[in-house]
Amino acid sequence: MELTDKEQRMLDGESGEAKQTAMEILAALGRIYGAKKMIPVSSAQVAGVSYKTIGDAGMEYLEHMAASGAKVSIPTFLNPAGMDIQQWKEMGIPAGFAVKQLRILDAYHKMGIMASYTCTPYLVGIRPGRGEHIAWAESSAIAFANSVLGARTNREGGPSALCAGICGVTPYYGLHLDENRVAKVKVKVEAKLKSDNDYGAMGYFIGEKAGNEYPAFSGIKPDETQLKLLGAAMAASGAVPLFYVKGVTPEYLVSKDAKEIVFSESDLKKTKERIDSGEKPDLVTLGCPHASIEEIKRIAEVVQKKKPTCGFWVCTARKTKEEAERRGYGKIIKENGGILVADTCMVVCPLEEMGFKITGANSGKAAKYLPSMCKQKVAFGDIEDILYR
Repeated sequence: MELTDKEQRMLDGESGEAKQTAMEILAALGRIYGAKKMIPVSSAQVAGVSYKTIGDAGMEYLEHMAASGAKVSIPTFLNPAGMDIQQWKEMGIPAGFAVKQLRILDAYHKMGIMASYTCTPYLVGIRPGRGEHIAWAESSAIAFANSVLGARTNREGGPSALCAGICGVTPYYGLHLDENRVAKVKVKVEAKLKSDNDYGAMGYFIGEKAGNEYPAFSGIKPDETQLKLLGAAMAASGAVPLFYVKGVTPEYLVSKDAKEIVFSESDLKKTKERIDSGEKPDLVTLGCPHASIEEIKRIAEVVQKKKPTCGFWVCTARKTKEEAERRGYGKIIKENGGILVADTCMVVCPLEEMGFKITGANSGKAAKYLPSMCKQKVAFGDIEDILYR
């Protein structure tokens, strides 16, 4: 790889042990993927924040990096943790889990990383522009940034995103390059999508079909919430980091020999039936990816009309939670049996240790991960369905 003088000095250890280690990792990745150089990035988003997902080994690695003097050099922020930092006791999080979770967060903070704890940084002011190079690690945020915002990021791992934050660069390959941002799957949508949940179900279906190819949709006009849910589900059921919607996304680049998939009314019905256990949930979890203020308002309006038949969480970013509290939505949610939860989500929370067995979700992403990561049966459906079974 062709490195700049500054990058070579980092690799040679002239900028300290931590930057040397980080640059060694980035250079190795660059060689693996055939990158000719590094590209400066404006921000980094680090995954691997919950103790549930990284365990003791990850915690010790982060503490070692912090002790070695690692500091980020660009705006760097964190994916959700395994609990709400302020109200973990109210959530029922085990104390032993909380202690180790706080150690992980302390290590990140010592490295100068922002305590954002959200999978939707684009909803709290971190919104890169079209063509802007970034190094993000959360799968749903990657899909949103590449597709809806037109920014450029590969599917970074937690360690590589951290290294990019420390060094301010990432290898120049993959989705950073124009020629690699071409869709090879055309999706003709014939189903009538009536709810946000329908977009999550379609994403679940198309993600399985597309794998790691990039789909291009026609026949739909989703809003930003629906784009978020669509991309998140495809990133979870497949490995989709980029998608296009004709007339909606800033880019629409499709290969001439792209294969075509039709998403029919029957596909929608069968997908929802396959995901949904049909059972009454012990807990309903909403906000995957993290809920926007508009989504929280809608949930508050729904539960205010009729109290749900089980407890529920609405997961969101801390900044959004504070705004929701100011507007009175948090009070309405609490009065009707729910908790407005910040900093975490159902997928990286230790649900199985907390006694839950059946979890309700309106998100295709949550429906994909809850069985494997949390040992949960899934009650999948629209908000009005799963809250009142």
